Amino acid sequence: MTVLVWCDRCGEEADRGDHRACAAARRLEPPRYCPDCRRRMKVQVVPTGWTATCVEHGVRHS
Repeated sequence: MTVLVWCDRCGEEADRGDHRACAAARRLEPPRYCPDCRRRMKVQVVPTGWTATCVEHGVRHS
């Protein structure tokens, strides 16, 4: 099991602050930040889903 260190929507520390708004937005939006290293990811949205790529950790899919 992978533990998120960074919020994949706002890029802030996942265990600090209130991320309820981030969690609500993530139901409809792809991630913007890599949860492993906090780098901004390249995101591509298509009608069937999304792909987010971190230069360090690779590709994530919807």
